[in-house]
Amino acid sequence: MPADTNPYGGVFGGWLMAQMALGAGSLASRVGQGKAVVVSATDFAFPGAMAVGDELSVYCDIAATGTTSLTISAEAIARERNGEATTKVAQGTFKFVVLDDNNTPRAVAAKPLPKENDNG
Repeated sequence: MPADTNPYGGVFGGWLMAQMALGAGSLASRVGQGKAVVVSATDFAFPGAMAVGDELSVYCDIAATGTTSLTISAEAIARERNGEATTKVAQGTFKFVVLDDNNTPRAVAAKPLPKENDNG
């Protein structure tokens, strides 16, 4: 049996969580302006199934900002391979701590990200 699927051709939830952590980590590094590491993952649900070959999109938002941490909500949406139908396949929350060059927690930089359609 392949490592990332179940016997029914569905994608394992652990693989989905890993992809979501990558997306959330990218946002944490951008907002925190440096190294950010996952310290917890909570409130996960898997409301739909994803088949091998489906396209996965991960959407993330900052849910809270602490002194040295960022809490990020993530949602995973699968699009069927041969069509446009989409299904929410996972959702959850990650907490990241922002680190300095010595891998010590540091204050989160308070710089907002530009909006997607903001050209300036």
